[in-house]
Amino acid sequence: MRVVFMGTPQFAAEILDEVAECHEVVAVYTRPDAVRGRGRALVPSPVKEVAERRGLPVRCPRTLRDAEALSELAAFKPDAICVAAYGAILPKEVLELPRYGCLNVHGSLLPRWRGAAPIERAILAGDEEIGVCIMAMEEGLDTGDFCVCRSVPAGALTAAELTDELAALGASALLTALAQAEAGNLRWVAQDEAQVTYAEKIAKGELNLDPAEGASLAWRKVRASNEAHPAKCSIAGKTVTVLAASPAEGATVPEGAAALIAKRLYLGFADGALEVTELKPDGKKAMAATAFAAGVPALRAGEGVWTCA
Repeated sequence: MRVVFMGTPQFAAEILDEVAECHEVVAVYTRPDAVRGRGRALVPSPVKEVAERRGLPVRCPRTLRDAEALSELAAFKPDAICVAAYGAILPKEVLELPRYGCLNVHGSLLPRWRGAAPIERAILAGDEEIGVCIMAMEEGLDTGDFCVCRSVPAGALTAAELTDELAALGASALLTALAQAEAGNLRWVAQDEAQVTYAEKIAKGELNLDPAEGASLAWRKVRASNEAHPAKCSIAGKTVTVLAASPAEGATVPEGAAALIAKRLYLGFADGALEVTELKPDGKKAMAATAFAAGVPALRAGEGVWTCA
C-alpha cells in the first residue's frame, strides 16, 4: 500500500519505523526543525530523523492549506495517510484525498480523552487501563469513528513508559487496520458522545505538588510529569523537581513535613505520605533523594518541611 506518513515526536517515529517495514512509504510529513536546547540550534523532529535514516522523502510544510502544498501531496497518490501526533490540523481537502482515508493513531481509548494530552490526563484521572485507537480523521477534534484498539494496564507506569508502550501497540493496531482496509473488511465503530472526555493540554505549574492534596494524586502527578511539565515542590527551602516517587504505605508523616527515615525521604500529605526516590534540585543534575537529603541539615535533624514550589 502507498502510504504518506505524518507525525513529529518520538511516539510517531517508532510507529513510522514499523509502517515502513510493511508498506511503501512514499513521503513523510513532519513539523519544521525547531530550536531546542541551550545552544538554540535547529533540531529535526524524531520522525524526520527516522525518515532520513531510511531514505524516505521528507516534507516540512508550515501549512497544508495552500494550493502548492496540496498539489504536492496529491502527486504522491497515497492509498492512505497515516497520522500520529503530527501537530497540525488537516484540512478537508487532505482528509478526502486518499482512497482509504486518513488514519490517526490516537493515544487513548476513545471516546475517552479526546485532545492533546490523553496519556497524561488518563494517569491524572487514575484510569486503570490506558490504550490507543486507530481513528478515521475528520474535521472535528478526535470525533471520527474508530476501529482497531489496543490497551495496557496503567499500573505504576509513567507517561514516558506508557508512551513507549502505546507507540508499539499503536504501530501494531495501525498495521492491522491497514491490512483490514486493503482486504475490505475494516469495521468502524461510532464514538458514544455520552462517554466523551477531553484531554486538555497540561497547564504551566499544574503538576506542582501541594501538601494539602492527597498523596495518591501527588504520585499520579509525578508519573504524568515530564521536562516540559515538571512536578515541582520546595523541600527545606530548596526548589526541586520530583522525578520518581511511590506511595509510602504505613509511613506516618505529618502534612507538610519532609522526613528522612531509615535513609529514605518522605513527604507528608493530608492523607498519607509519598516516598521520593529521585529528584532534581533547580540548577543541578538529577540525583537520588538520599543524596539530596544528606546535604540538607534540616532533614538530617528531623526538622524538614516542604511546600508548594
